[in-house]
Amino acid sequence: MAALLESKNALATSTISVFDQGSVKVKQCTIKTSHPSSPPTELFIVAPVVENTYPVLLFCHGFCIDHTLYSQLLEHISSHGYIVVAPQLYRFMFDSVKDEIERAAKVSDWLSMGLPQVLKVNVKPDLSKLALCGHSRGGKAAFALALGHAPTSVKFSAILGIDPVDGSSPSSRLEPNILTFVPRSFNLEIPVGIIGTGLGNKSKNIIIPPSSPDGVNHAEFFNESKPPCCYFLAKDYGHCDMLDESKFNLASWVCKSGEGSKEDMRRGVGGIVVAFLNAYLGDESGDLKEILDKPSTAPILLDPVVFVKE
Repeated sequence: MAALLESKNALATSTISVFDQGSVKVKQCTIKTSHPSSPPTELFIVAPVVENTYPVLLFCHGFCIDHTLYSQLLEHISSHGYIVVAPQLYRFMFDSVKDEIERAAKVSDWLSMGLPQVLKVNVKPDLSKLALCGHSRGGKAAFALALGHAPTSVKFSAILGIDPVDGSSPSSRLEPNILTFVPRSFNLEIPVGIIGTGLGNKSKNIIIPPSSPDGVNHAEFFNESKPPCCYFLAKDYGHCDMLDESKFNLASWVCKSGEGSKEDMRRGVGGIVVAFLNAYLGDESGDLKEILDKPSTAPILLDPVVFVKE
């Protein structure tokens, strides 16, 4: 995989920019636990309606954030040919991170039998191309799942963290502790993508602490990731600026936000995710290579951008 970006497809570029809505028509749906497919928790699914077989992305939401508040971001990703499954992992006031990780593992095991039952007849998931992604505390949950902190029968092919966070400080973290503060220590043999925010480590005000504190945020997740791994910092944006703009988005009230367009942030994050998945699930690395070589192609300022191949 380390040589993937040097493949014969490295110079190929998509006719549709990954930062624009894709050409695949998609549909959103919410699957309750009462559905005949018996999902272990409520699911928000965004999937193509055009007949084909598609890779799957399992998306873990942030702390106290409803999974549907990522609808525009997930629709962007899905429109480029991906089935996105976003479980509601946080359900009760006293839920622990461990509870959320175990729910994510149960959803992972549900995919093979349950997901085909909720998709259109001719739309099929390719679980040999299954990726993980998580935002904020959901980023920690995604990495914990990939690291084996909850048993699952599936194999993940790639993982992304969108401003992942592991606690409020290095000395104040919730179990399980996944950060070791040792470079390249994550025991993962899959490609890693990290998207950080430049304002996530800033306080909203003197009362509310940063949502993505230094020492336990995106920078440390990247530091502990083995190659191949990519890092992108959305310099002018905050921790929750990729969420839908909604009066129900309480997270935006407690997180420092950038002054730029939130739509551009969603396009930027969505495009990076699509380019990363295209490269490592689809052997189409041209878009990722272009972003790495020329970050200015993104609709948001990316600084720095780093790729560690080996």
